[in-house]
Amino acid sequence: MVILNRIYTRTGDKGETALGDGTRLPKHALRIAAYGTVDEANAAIALARLHVSGEIDAMLARIQNDLFDLGADLCVPDTSRKSEGALRVVDSQVERLEREIDAMNGELAPLGSFVLPGGTPAAAYLHLARTIVRRAERMIVELAGNEMVGAGALKYVNRLSDHLFVVSRFVNDKGGKDVLWIPGANR
Repeated sequence: MVILNRIYTRTGDKGETALGDGTRLPKHALRIAAYGTVDEANAAIALARLHVSGEIDAMLARIQNDLFDLGADLCVPDTSRKSEGALRVVDSQVERLEREIDAMNGELAPLGSFVLPGGTPAAAYLHLARTIVRRAERMIVELAGNEMVGAGALKYVNRLSDHLFVVSRFVNDKGGKDVLWIPGANR
């Protein structure tokens, strides 16, 4: 467990921060930006959770915990001296997302157009979270082009944006309140 008995440390006052293995990097480093964006997505999911209940809330709570796992995975590089035993995103987390996507999608009508963010407050916040996850994914993919990133982390972040899209439709009265794009509607 993590014990936080001091919130400020003053160690970042010069624009650097520490990874989970103690390595110091500039706060603008891609690895830091990637897991910071994962944290941002987590906060957007928290907003969506204010508007849902039951199994959807439980599902989103599991995802929030997974996002901390993803952040932990990203903050200890695979090549680090402390990588052995480090928390990593695993295939079972990705598979759970896939099962949930399939179950929800099975109750939705097929789409005839792209969906615009909106409908209900929960769906709007889920779309916001989805776009933040997509940004995090772009950063993680870029990071993986330069450094080792676990396959589980890459799969999870890719599947999560799909999951958030499907759950946004699900909370939009199973697609009944989706706002559909009408190409060229305002010409």
